Amino acid sequence: METSSFVSATILLILVTDPLGNIPLFVSLLKQVKPERRRRIIVREVFFAFLLLLFFIFFGQKILNLMHLTDTSLGIAGGVILFLIALKMVFPHPEGSWGHEAHGEPFLVPLAIPFIAGPSAIATVLLLVSREPHRLYEWIGALTVAMLVAAVVLGFSEKIADFLGEKVTMAFERLMGLILTAIAIEMLLAGIEKFVRQLQKAA
Repeated sequence: METSSFVSATILLILVTDPLGNIPLFVSLLKQVKPERRRRIIVREVFFAFLLLLFFIFFGQKILNLMHLTDTSLGIAGGVILFLIALKMVFPHPEGSWGHEAHGEPFLVPLAIPFIAGPSAIATVLLLVSREPHRLYEWIGALTVAMLVAAVVLGFSEKIADFLGEKVTMAFERLMGLILTAIAIEMLLAGIEKFVRQLQKAA
């Protein structure tokens, strides 16, 4: 296992699952839930998200083969998705991603899907496995660490929100969005470069 590869994959997964950016959303959506139930719900939803992403780690390549999709197209598509997610992080909607508050206790949607295991997270794990499938256990380890970070951050979401304040949280969210934008552009360029090479070989 290469430490740099493991660390970079872990950081990327933390960025795309975006636990800090999800703090205001989780606080808002769990207002209707009793305080003693909130952390249990967060752990449950993070676990559901982990299982979904784990499913795509193990079976994502088979799904891609079944649909005749290449890692080149996945890399470009993943870069586009990450770029759109990053733009939302840099320029957040004033009312949040859903534009309204949910009532009652949320289950699976929207906390686990798509707030944690959204399209960008799914595309990321698919891309990691499709590019280097022999590092499967490395990607599982990176995903596990990212999910643990998400569980801890979201488990203390109310305290973190109170401590940091809205402005600091928003500033950090935009900084993470800027980093994710650079990663998305890098993925796009790598995908385009690979596509151009394939065209040159075909010619």
